[in-house]
Amino acid sequence: MSGILDFEVVFPRSSAKVQDMHAESGVDIAEILAITHCEEFPALGDGEQAWELALAAAGAVLGRTRVPRSAIGQVIYAGSGEWDVPFWSPAAKVAHELGIDRAHCFEVVNFCNALMAAVRVACDELALGRSEYTLVLTGDRLSRLVDYSDPDSKALFNFGDAGAAVLLGRGAPVFKMLHSAMRTDPGWSDYYTGERRPDRVTIRRQSHREGLAAAYVENFTALVAETLSALGRGLEDVAWFLINHGDRSMHEKLVRGIGIPAGRSVFNYDRLGHMGCADTLIALQGLMAKGRLRRGDLILLATSAMGFSWGITALECQE
Repeated sequence: MSGILDFEVVFPRSSAKVQDMHAESGVDIAEILAITHCEEFPALGDGEQAWELALAAAGAVLGRTRVPRSAIGQVIYAGSGEWDVPFWSPAAKVAHELGIDRAHCFEVVNFCNALMAAVRVACDELALGRSEYTLVLTGDRLSRLVDYSDPDSKALFNFGDAGAAVLLGRGAPVFKMLHSAMRTDPGWSDYYTGERRPDRVTIRRQSHREGLAAAYVENFTALVAETLSALGRGLEDVAWFLINHGDRSMHEKLVRGIGIPAGRSVFNYDRLGHMGCADTLIALQGLMAKGRLRRGDLILLATSAMGFSWGITALECQE
């Protein structure tokens, strides 16, 4: 049995503020708040780097679990591929800083679905017996990719930043990995693209087209059905349905469309933006802190990403 032994989420010291977005873009504050739902949220500031957040999260996890560095067979860094330094391995950098010198270090790029894609890769490796422990990291720079001077980019104004680390292994996990189902609709591959500027890369939405919201509901509904069928479970067995924090209206539409009560999901929009790959971990961490999880709870993590990809990761609480 393999799964999550421990995890941690770390936020930057700085924040993105709606007032600053308004000043730079000219978009009305009320219009921006309809997207962000809060006046500020964590985002990288001057002098802060995403890989350092991942390092801090990993240090906390390894300190609690006391897993020997030599027993970690893989270090996987997940995200968008726009790392703090170009043509560089953040996985190797974090491993070096932690003193992990015998692991295979590499990156998984699948945008905001990348963390769960990396968890699946890690669990496959563990199941084959080729690794005892795997450390999966994320630390993207989403807020740095948003052009606040472009009113047409306002749908991205809720992009924030967080670092996270997930330690996976065999034995007695806190969350057992039950199933993973993922798919990509490549017809949306050019909907968002990066634009290179002299000082940075920014995200640009290309020609707008209808249908993306419907694609979200269709793909997530199909993946939930596939997952529950594989597990021999029904919707009534889902204790928690945790999704990316990208769009509150989509979140609400999704739980209605699938048929899961909103009370079995987590809405953090009053205090956080879309924190990249870390969204579902933040929700899971909040449930743990409030004592709202029970042994045997079936938890579905619904993740999505530019490209566009969708994934459902099924976990079972073991504590």
